[in-house]
Parts: sequence; C-alpha cells; structure tokens
Amino acid sequence: MADITIDELANFCKRKGFVYPSGELYGGLAGFWDFGPMGSELKNNIKSSWWKFHVHCRDDVVGIDGSIVTSPKVWEASGHVANFVDVAVVCKKCGSKFKIDEHELGKVRCEKCKGELESKGKFNPMFTTQVGPIEDDSVTSYLRPETAQLIFADFKLVQENARLKLPFGIAQVGKAFRNEIAPRNFVFRSREFEQMEIEYFIDPSKNKECPFEIEDMEILIYSSKMQDENSEPMRMSIEKALEEKIIQLPWHAYWLSSGLKWFFELGANPENFRIRQHVKDEKSHYATDTWDIEYKFPFGWKELQGIADRGIFDLTQHEKFSKSDLKIMDDVAGKKLLPMVVAEPSLGVERAFLVFMLDAYSVGEKGNVVLKLNPKLAPIKVAVFPLVKKDEKLVEQAREICRNLREEWNVVYDESGSVGRRYARNDEVGTPFCITVDGDSGKKKDVTIRNRDDGEQRRVKIKDLKDVLRGLISGEVLFSSLQ
Repeated sequence: MADITIDELANFCKRKGFVYPSGELYGGLAGFWDFGPMGSELKNNIKSSWWKFHVHCRDDVVGIDGSIVTSPKVWEASGHVANFVDVAVVCKKCGSKFKIDEHELGKVRCEKCKGELESKGKFNPMFTTQVGPIEDDSVTSYLRPETAQLIFADFKLVQENARLKLPFGIAQVGKAFRNEIAPRNFVFRSREFEQMEIEYFIDPSKNKECPFEIEDMEILIYSSKMQDENSEPMRMSIEKALEEKIIQLPWHAYWLSSGLKWFFELGANPENFRIRQHVKDEKSHYATDTWDIEYKFPFGWKELQGIADRGIFDLTQHEKFSKSDLKIMDDVAGKKLLPMVVAEPSLGVERAFLVFMLDAYSVGEKGNVVLKLNPKLAPIKVAVFPLVKKDEKLVEQAREICRNLREEWNVVYDESGSVGRRYARNDEVGTPFCITVDGDSGKKKDVTIRNRDDGEQRRVKIKDLKDVLRGLISGEVLFSSLQ
C-alpha cells in the first residue's frame, strides 16, 4: 500500500470515476455516495467474487435477496426497536461529533484530538419510513439496519425449498442503512452501505465439531487477554490459536481463516491484517466469543469483518413473536431441533472496496499512479488500441478484436493520444492488460499485449487471445510464461 491518506484516496476515486459524493451538484448529503463507472464495476466484481467463493463453490450455502423494507414486527422481534441504541457524544475540546457504544462511555476519547467526550444522549440509528400513501392507513416501518434478520425470518422456507441438511449456511448481499451521527473516513462509515453476510446453522450439540479444514496461515492475533494486559498482538497460526484456546470455537477459527483466504487470494496484503477478539464488555449477550478481522487503514486498525456466534437467540425470538415453529428435522440427530448460528461472517462491501483500493494503489517510477488490482476485480479487464488512429485498417482490426473480447469481459477501445498516454490512463484505473494492433498485425495475425504491473510486452496470435486472457485473468497463467 502506498502512503496515501483517506482524503487523498477519496479525491483519486472522484477523479477516476470510482466514487462521487451523492448529489454533489446540490451540495451533497453526508454519509451517502454514488459509485461511478469504475467504482460500480469494481464493487460488482467484489460482490460476485464473494458470492462465488462463499456460495457457488460450496454445497452447504445458498443465498437469498431479502427486502429492504419489511414488517416492523421483524425488528421488534430482533430487539432492534427497543435495544439498538448508540450514544451521541461531542468532544469538549474540538467539537467533533461521534457515536459510541454504551459500554464505551467514559472510556474512550475524541478520535481527532483525544479530548474528553460529552454525552448528548442515546438514539436509535434506524431510519423510519411510512408504508402506504394515506396517512390514516400507513404503517411505520424501517429501512433495514442489517441484512441478517430476513435470513432468520425466511429461515424455514429457505431450508425446505433448498432441501438443506445441517450444517448449512444462508448468504445475502444487500443494502443496509444506519442514521449515523457523524459519517466519516470516506465510505468506511456511511449511512447507506452494503453487506455480504452468512448465517451458518448447526446442531447446538456440535458447536465444537467443525468438519472443515482450517487454512494454514499466520496472522497477527490480538486476544482479549493481550488487550487487557496492554501487550502487543502476536503473530501465530490460527490453528495454534485454536489449540491454545485463544480462539474458543473451531467454527470461528475456520470462518476467520476462510475470510482471510478470500482477501489474500484477491491480492490483499496479509501484512495489513490482524484478527482481534472482543473484550468482555464488547460481546453481545448471546455470543460466547466474537472475533473481528481488522485492517490497518490510514486512520488506524479498524473492523473489516466480524465473526460472531448468535446461538439460538434470533430464531427463538422469531418463534416467540410470530407464534411459529421454526424447528427443523435433523436426520443425524433423529429429531426436530432449533439450530444455532455458530458463526456470522459479516463484511461491508464498501470496506472491502477500500482494502482492495488501498493495497492496489502504487506510484510508478515516473510519478504516475498504477492501480495493481487483481485482474478478477479490475473494472476493465482489457484495453484495445490501434497504434495509429488514422489508419483505417488498424482501427477496424482493433474494433473487431474489441467486439470479440466483449463477449466475455468488460473491454474498452481507446485511440486517443499517444500509446504511452493510453497505457498510463489504463494503469490509473487498474486495467491489467492492454492490446495494441500495429502494422504487423494484419500480416502476422498477432498483436502486442502489455502487462500493467511491470510494463512487459509479448506478441500473441489473435486466434489465441481469448485463451491467453482467460489464463491471465484467472491467474492460472503467469504473464512471464508467455513466449
């Protein structure tokens, strides 16, 4: 990761079409962002990669797409209406406004100047909305503050429709909304955001019997004991942390390693990650143990993904409030039971977006920005150029190659400026491969393909282009291996 502040990244994202302040034409509205041509592509690639890794490549996880607005009784049952409470605070020294959890009151100081914080009272960060156009007949509901609850409300239908057997997971990617008192740090904390989340259900009697292999990786580990003793995090394997009872549940160890694996396979830098255990007064009342995957953002170590167990709390609440039986038949146990959520891997799309942008951002020898995104995530996979735009034959050949490649990937055609400028323009937005059609292409039926990360070039037969690009974009073929 280059030495870049979050404000500098925000400015870069605006200039290059990744993220804009929403409604900036009218002064904007704090906490809301629009993703431009590059940002929407990158964001979609992040979501589809997460979905493929966690849903399509598994037999035990299926997905849903729940409604943003639902019956308000869902939020009454979940406890959000009565208990989803933050504390608004103002710094006595610099006047900055923040929200903190109740347990932090009197313990934390201002993030900006370390001044003393004054409480301005509690508030519920859920957005309310009126359902129905006629006031007398309308119902007050909420924009969902999380994606989990529709998974629980639809739990039995999904289990029956997908013929799921324990253990299994239900995934969802979608919007959530929180009326933050002080959105900040670009898209890290905003009022409208997207979550990628799984609720993983098991027989409660098997919470220590995880059948899946834990990835062999070392990571900085910051246990609650280390925090209580003000000691530094330790680097060790997740498996060793489980053996030494630092991590209590094998299921947590598995989902922590799985979450990290997804990031690392897509090019995130392991040196910028750690896992941190929640201290005693942080944990939800239903959780036996909770861990966060944290990332070293320019503004410090912050939560990236949470891994918690929710027990049978949510399904029990929905049984109670709906008067419905949510127990399912477990063939192994030979009886009906109410499954427990042993792990809830929950990740913000925008926070993942920041991670990949920060780790990809680099500055070349000539001071130009090179965004070294993994090709799977890159908004544009390939750029195609004619060497000379006034040569009609080169232009037509380049456009034909572009049309052919667009059958599989997001490809751009660019004939503006020098080839060097076109390379630089694509480097800035992360395009991994540029193809130049030159005077020899018509005779030899080949083109020059350039690698973004090192500027190396190779000649490739046009008939082989798709196969070569498939290998390069998937990572199965190294550019250096091309003849």
